[in-house]
Amino acid sequence: MTQTVESLFDTGLERYKAGANAAELIPVFKEVCDRAPQNSAAWTCLSWLYMLDNKPKLAYKAAQKAVKLNAQDPQARVNLAVAMLETGQKGLRDHVEAASQLMLVNQEWQEEIRNSIEDGLSRKPDWKSLAKIKSWLFD
Repeated sequence: MTQTVESLFDTGLERYKAGANAAELIPVFKEVCDRAPQNSAAWTCLSWLYMLDNKPKLAYKAAQKAVKLNAQDPQARVNLAVAMLETGQKGLRDHVEAASQLMLVNQEWQEEIRNSIEDGLSRKPDWKSLAKIKSWLFD
């Protein structure tokens, strides 16, 4: 029997938290996005995984979809800004400022973004563009 989209997403998230690498999780989240194309959280996760797997162009496209589906998601904005930095796109300041504003509104979001960035830097210590976004948001 096929897993529901929700259980597939939850299983993928648990595997990520348990330390699974990005390359093995990309197909899981790609399937979630294929089966539920309006799920902004899935697109946000997929963009993050693509960046961890050094695929910034795919990350950029996934993050664009996530932001289009939910412009009020600061993680989607951060992902898009990082992907834009990595692919040399213009206009990333708008997304950094939007994420910063959203984090001011909701303290939980600020903590989630901080934890997400720390997780990214622990998985990919030489991630210069994420470190730059971190300094813009928190310094």
